[in-house]
Amino acid sequence: MAVIEVVDLVKEYVITKKEKGLRGSLKGLFFPEKTTICGVDSISFSIERGEIVGYIGPNGAGKSTTIKMLTGILHPTSGSIRVCGISPQEDRKAVVKKLGVVFGQRTQLYWDLRLGESFELLRRIYQIEQTAYEETLRVLSEVLQLSDFIDTPVRQLSLGQRMRGDLAAAMLHSPDILFLDEPTIGLDTEAKHAIRNFIIDINRSRGVTVILTTHDLDDVEQLCSRLIVVNHGKIVEDGPIQSIIGKLTPKRLLVIELQHHSDDLTHPSAEIVKQEGLTIWYQFEKTKITASELISDLSRKLAIQDLSVKEPDIEDAIREVYKTTAKV
Repeated sequence: MAVIEVVDLVKEYVITKKEKGLRGSLKGLFFPEKTTICGVDSISFSIERGEIVGYIGPNGAGKSTTIKMLTGILHPTSGSIRVCGISPQEDRKAVVKKLGVVFGQRTQLYWDLRLGESFELLRRIYQIEQTAYEETLRVLSEVLQLSDFIDTPVRQLSLGQRMRGDLAAAMLHSPDILFLDEPTIGLDTEAKHAIRNFIIDINRSRGVTVILTTHDLDDVEQLCSRLIVVNHGKIVEDGPIQSIIGKLTPKRLLVIELQHHSDDLTHPSAEIVKQEGLTIWYQFEKTKITASELISDLSRKLAIQDLSVKEPDIEDAIREVYKTTAKV
């Protein structure tokens, strides 16, 4: 069952331009030039319960605008949204109860309160029953290791501690859907690992649906099974990560190290893209020849000492998406 359904969503902004100079400013005062900018351009998608979806794209692609409409902050120009069957624009309070939101560069914690006091205040705002709150906080504290700093004022927390506090705050009311915007930005490796493990844990144990917007491709690769890629307000790719990688980066690299020099290094189905001494890089398309076939062919005429096959990663795929859509 889809927990998020978006159909033909459009968001337009009207920008007023001002001309320079005295005459231009007078003209602009009485006859301002207005331009309509399309931030989100007729996008449609649905997300099933329990999915972890990466919603990614370059700056200005329309990611944040979409998320703001999904959470009811912005109203669409046209199109429809249903979150757990509810329109965020018609009944935002009901939708907010279903959502948890974490923004990496902003916090919902109260700066001058202790972390635990912030949680208690949020309990009252969300009207969470005391017994349920205590049990949820116990589990969150254990998973996120909050006990060491739960009595520390929020302003004194490190970035990693604050992010764990924000994740706990977003989960206190047991939401069905969690929106994460750059949840690991600026964190060290250990803190990133802890937060990624938490996201995986709540997804598996509670079936929480996660929508992740980030520029950290390690987050995407380690957390998401599906990608929705947007650019210029349009969806340009939507599908499983591996299929997107395979579609956008069909070429592979075979790196071989020879035992000794050879005059004939060529292969009809592979291109030599680099050579350093006895190490040669072959680029090939998997639709034309497999890695094992290429290795078998080359080993018949070359004395190979070592070899490795480099598969393209998510960064390669996303780079190809941006490169392709930039030409449109």
